[in-house]
Amino acid sequence: MCGNNNHEHGDFNSSNSEITEHNHSHKQTKAVLDRLARAIGHLSSVRNMVEQGRDCSEVLIQLAAVRSAINKTCEVILKDHLEHCISNAIKSGDTDTIKDLDRAVEMLMK
Repeated sequence: MCGNNNHEHGDFNSSNSEITEHNHSHKQTKAVLDRLARAIGHLSSVRNMVEQGRDCSEVLIQLAAVRSAINKTCEVILKDHLEHCISNAIKSGDTDTIKDLDRAVEMLMK
C-alpha cells in the first residue's frame, strides 16, 4: 500500500501535449522533497558562482552536483513508482499507466 502523502501530478502526454491528472500517494515523498531542496541549493550556488565570476572548473563541479542530485531524485521517484503504481497497474491490467511510464523514461533518458 502506498504511503499517506497524497498528491496530484501531471503526466505529460507528448503525443498530444495534454496533461492528465491522477491521484496517488508515495512512501518517498519526504525523501524526494529533501533531494529537491538539495538540488535547488546546489543550483543556487551555481548561480552565485557565475555572478561572482568564479572559475569555470568550480562551476562545472557544482553543476555535476546538481545533476547528481537530480538523477538521484529521479531514481527515488522511479523506484517508488515501480513498486506502487506500476505494480498496481499490472495487477489491474492498466496498460495506459505502463505506457505513460515508458514515455516518461524515454524523456528522462534524452
